Amino acid sequence: MSGKKMGRPTDCPKPVRMGVRIDPETLCQLDDYCEKHNMVRSEAVRLAVNRLIQKRKKR
Repeated sequence: MSGKKMGRPTDCPKPVRMGVRIDPETLCQLDDYCEKHNMVRSEAVRLAVNRLIQKRKKR
């Protein structure tokens, strides 16, 4: 058997994994944001990166 999981295929695969180090206060702020907006950490980080890029493009 292969190690691939079965399940619904995604429309937008995200094969790249990234690790970052952050201080406890920033992690707490991220978790609070995620809880308030009902999203997971990775989703919030992707949103923040996309907003940062869009903001830079407008300059």
